[in-house]
Amino acid sequence: QVQLVESGGGLVQAGGSLRLSCAASGRFDSINAMGWFRQAPGKQREMVARINSGGSTDYADSVKGRFTISRANAENTVYLQMNSLKPEDTGVFYCHASTRRIINVEGAYRDLEAWGQGTLVTVSP
Repeated sequence: QVQLVESGGGLVQAGGSLRLSCAASGRFDSINAMGWFRQAPGKQREMVARINSGGSTDYADSVKGRFTISRANAENTVYLQMNSLKPEDTGVFYCHASTRRIINVEGAYRDLEAWGQGTLVTVSP
């Protein structure tokens, strides 16, 4: 089992900043990738930003230049720095992790995905 605990959401005015954090814990040997997804009211969940074990990042076009994802591998934690927030950024932000667990001495492994409980970000005009 993998648990993800998010923090950092809240209410902010347009143009403001917030920083989200997500810490992973549980039974895994490595984390392949971590990321943030957003679900706005009445819309499907969409990828916002993700980072792999090598540090490569990917962003949704709507947040490029405003959001920065980073990762503290030693703490199994991912951060999302959100600047110049807009009302359309409002939504529930979910942390996602793809983890790997070695299951025998031959090196066989099992990949598991986990989701956080979500943290609400509200950007007022």
